[in-house]
Amino acid sequence: MADASKKNIHHHVPFDDLRQWMTEAEKLGELRRVDNATWQEEIGMATELLQHDEKAPTVLFDHIPGTPAGYRVLVNFFAGKRMNMTLGFPTDLSKFELSRAFMDVYRHSLDNLIPHEIVTDGPVLENIITGDDVDVTKFPTPIWHEADTGRYIGTGSFDVTRDPDEGWINTGTYRVMIHDAKRVGFYISPGKHGRVHRDKYLARGEAMPACIVIGSDPLMFLMSSTEVPYGVCEYDVAGAIRKRPMPIVKGQVTGLPFPANAEIVLEGFVEPGKLLPEGPFGEWTGYYGSDVREEPVLDIKAIYHRNDPIILGCPPQRPPEEQSRYRAVIRSALIWDQVSKAGVPDVIAVWTHECGGSRLLTAISIKQRYPGHAKQAGVIASQCRAGAYAGRFVIVVDEDVDVTDLDFVMWAVCTRCDPATSINVLTNAWSTPLDPRIDPHDKAIGNHTNSRAIIDACRPYHWRDQFPKVNMPSPETTRKAWEKFSYLFK
Repeated sequence: MADASKKNIHHHVPFDDLRQWMTEAEKLGELRRVDNATWQEEIGMATELLQHDEKAPTVLFDHIPGTPAGYRVLVNFFAGKRMNMTLGFPTDLSKFELSRAFMDVYRHSLDNLIPHEIVTDGPVLENIITGDDVDVTKFPTPIWHEADTGRYIGTGSFDVTRDPDEGWINTGTYRVMIHDAKRVGFYISPGKHGRVHRDKYLARGEAMPACIVIGSDPLMFLMSSTEVPYGVCEYDVAGAIRKRPMPIVKGQVTGLPFPANAEIVLEGFVEPGKLLPEGPFGEWTGYYGSDVREEPVLDIKAIYHRNDPIILGCPPQRPPEEQSRYRAVIRSALIWDQVSKAGVPDVIAVWTHECGGSRLLTAISIKQRYPGHAKQAGVIASQCRAGAYAGRFVIVVDEDVDVTDLDFVMWAVCTRCDPATSINVLTNAWSTPLDPRIDPHDKAIGNHTNSRAIIDACRPYHWRDQFPKVNMPSPETTRKAWEKFSYLFK
């Protein structure tokens, strides 16, 4: 597991919108086109196959039967070499090196935000639809999973809201279901910034203005899916990562800001007390973790879209899949950063494993410095902003263990962890109604909490020097072996 911080890594994001991103993906040989696939079944079927393969191409579906000519759907953006390209890094970095390099850029970006720039025009204003002409059903929104009961236009999307007290703009990724031509429903898990905004408006009995951006550039989508600090606008983080301000236009109905080069934007209001049944929808845990329930509705007052608009599709599947891939790279970096900033010394590496949706299982390696160091690292990793939501297990290992290798991590658990003394359990932690392990009664009364296991899989601190020696070659011997015998694996 190489240390990317020791490399002189060039960072440059080569795109500003989804179409420029597609051009870069095509340069990498990773863009495929498919014509005549149906939104009713075939696009969802193909997406399921693609998202489970980390080397599969991104696919643009065109000429979709029954929809206007030129209306398209793009899926599986975060895989292959384009993972690195999307974040602005060389394509030869490993996923761990990518995460480590991203952490450095993200840290710098949070300290050096570049405010978004309000402009008066942009491609998203090529078509403006209002009044009786509003019809969100005209877009080729797929049925993503065969047991879904609705069409979810918002999967690779984000919602734009403004805090009614403090005035700051949040963009957050929350699933969006089409109810009819002029209404969509969107579920937000308790505690998320968009939910905080919505709850404030509804508590006042006021309508909440909102925009839903469908088909942004992939970097901006990733920032909207990331645990950016409270009060910080994701547009400004994305601008800092790009080293240039994001061009933003204001909606004509709400005045909310959205990207000038977005593909599709829905604009409207969420009225207090207006609820419609939402769900079920196959979620990132790999289950239908929540049933049908009443959720707030966005009344669409305007639709903005580019000519030949593209829906960016990123539906959750049973992990590991696309969402767990981008979460692993980004959330691992965020947890590493936040644990270190909390004062935990000598954090060597962090990885949020894809098999747990890159939320439920986190491995963190440390160089032990004092008694209780491992427990401190594990507890903070489980409760920092990036790690607190919907976690389950945190495994702390010594610095000789590659946290990205699940077999290696579990070997440490099996040989260095004593179940009676090395596992601590926290209760009443922040989870989600999507958690399949929460008791149905607790879900019914709104108790969306779970427990966390902090597993100390380090050598016991007080006799770590007497712990049996590992039966593995030294790094130098391993290097020599690969230099001499790597041809055997070709």
